[in-house]
Amino acid sequence: MDMFDHIQELEIRREKVQLGGGQKRIDAQHERGKLTARQRIELLLDDGSFVELNPFIEHRSSAEGLAEGPGDGVVTGYGKIAGRSVFLFAQDFTVFGGALGEMHAKKIANVMDLAAENGAPIIGLNDSGGARIQEGVLSLDGYGHIFYRNSIYSGVIPQISVILGPCAGGAVYSPAITDFVFMVEKTSQMFITGPKVIESVTGAKINHEDLGGASVHSTKSGNAHFTAATEEEVLADVRRLVEFLPSSYEEKAIRKPSAANRETGERVQELVDIVPVDGTKVYDVRQVLTAIVDDGDFMEVQARFAKNLVVGFGRIAGETVGLVANNPKNMAGGLDIDSSDKGARFIRFCDCFHIPLITFEDVSGFIPGVKQEHGGIIRHGAKILYAYSEATVPKITVILRKAFGGAYVALNSKAIGADLVFAWPNAELAVMGPEGAATIIYAKEIRESADPEAMRKAKIAEYRERFANPYIAAAHGMVDDVIDPRDTRKVLVQSLEMLRHKKKKLPDKKHGNIPL
Repeated sequence: MDMFDHIQELEIRREKVQLGGGQKRIDAQHERGKLTARQRIELLLDDGSFVELNPFIEHRSSAEGLAEGPGDGVVTGYGKIAGRSVFLFAQDFTVFGGALGEMHAKKIANVMDLAAENGAPIIGLNDSGGARIQEGVLSLDGYGHIFYRNSIYSGVIPQISVILGPCAGGAVYSPAITDFVFMVEKTSQMFITGPKVIESVTGAKINHEDLGGASVHSTKSGNAHFTAATEEEVLADVRRLVEFLPSSYEEKAIRKPSAANRETGERVQELVDIVPVDGTKVYDVRQVLTAIVDDGDFMEVQARFAKNLVVGFGRIAGETVGLVANNPKNMAGGLDIDSSDKGARFIRFCDCFHIPLITFEDVSGFIPGVKQEHGGIIRHGAKILYAYSEATVPKITVILRKAFGGAYVALNSKAIGADLVFAWPNAELAVMGPEGAATIIYAKEIRESADPEAMRKAKIAEYRERFANPYIAAAHGMVDDVIDPRDTRKVLVQSLEMLRHKKKKLPDKKHGNIPL
């Protein structure tokens, strides 16, 4: 055998690996409306940038019925997104249904270690039937190695999970630990126990989609951060997200100049019209965000979950920022259990990766009610307080309209560490709304008045004048400045520039204990 014979053998072996489970199974994957692992990688990465790792790894099991499996059911490697390095794994459903075994897990663990050691994001393309039953406890041990790395690399590098098929049993805990979860509508599911097990144990009948589909996880459970109709759209969204993020905690996100050359803080005239002065009128705060960020490019996170709070990424003068905003369009913008969880998780991600936080506040308070109280609103609401308090990135708040009660404190007030707080001239800051406060404080005078309704209105106006306007808070240093709404972007550009080199160290400790 000469060298060319060896090279030919190598090429034959490589072609076999690249064919995965074979053409018949590839066709079956396409019939399900799903792409193959390698097609997904091609869509996700820059053209020609993928470098595969460990292509010839195979399982070591001697179990009957477990045939040869090219690559052991997972493709791993590295490549580039918009010219920046990323590491990834893509489970191959055409080989053992993508089921995870010992060597399959070893490949994933290896690429995760490389990602952390090289300071680059790790992206997991999940499409798996779960643990490989034939390998028994070795499969479970393999999951453990992955979960451990998800946990210890949290806050070290961005971790992104893309669910492109089934993800069941213990397998779901890896995506749950990662920073962001993407799902494809109609073709991907996540659940701990499947419909058959649930029916056998509880008698309840439910299908895969209603139990753990993209719609459920993006609206009810909050487990999915992004969804789209097709794999192509989902993978394009992953690329878009990566461009907003730094590669690791040791870096800052790359500045990206505005396409419209919005490097300065020019006035944004339309802000005056978007937000009604009347605090009882609704509007969509996303209009405020898109008016302020560069090129109107706002990438919302968990857009369909806890819609009373909007969170996501944008850029201001080229710099990535994390945006948190009450949305009066839903539940009057009040904070409840789900929105507190959503906000706290997003705030902590931004703090991990040096992304400045800008909060747009228009909040009537925490949502009252027996269901919220019994569901633990105290504990959940405390999460958002905790997250803001421990965050050391630049933190700026703009009070658009209302800032009442404990929610005012929780939403990045000066008392819990805001660097700068600005208020629009119509803003109201108080323990509670003027209507409720005046009715309580002046109850006797209103009751004994010849015209109680006229007296009530007069006392509301008096309370608003004496206690709720932004100049009271500004006089006590709780608001740094009262600004013209049209100058909001300009003020933010100046503030971010000033805070660019902020350094703040928390008290020395092992770690805090966030109220989970």
